[in-house]
Amino acid sequence: MDILSSFNYWVVIILMMIGFYIIIANNNLVKKIIGINIFQTSIFIMFISMGKVVDGTAPILNDLNTLYSSPLPHVLILTAIVVGISTTALGLAIIIRIHTAFGTIEDDKIQQEIK
Repeated sequence: MDILSSFNYWVVIILMMIGFYIIIANNNLVKKIIGINIFQTSIFIMFISMGKVVDGTAPILNDLNTLYSSPLPHVLILTAIVVGISTTALGLAIIIRIHTAFGTIEDDKIQQEIK
């Protein structure tokens, strides 16, 4: 298997691990949101890569084309992007409220203050 033929999947794996590491390793809530967004982007790239059909055309029926690409994965990713932006905005708004309540956005300091 040629490494260039699976380049998209290597990018997905690398971005997924970077995002996961940022989520696990950082106590800063904003950095955790950034890690979630990087992880989410890797999922978007994976679905778009899986939805691509080599030599496939738009699903317009005619006598010349017999191999079509499905537009469904791309449409689902557009919807997921909108949902991702909305949840990121909500998460950042909650972080602002946490900062006003506790004076910090560091996870370990918030846990100490709650106890």
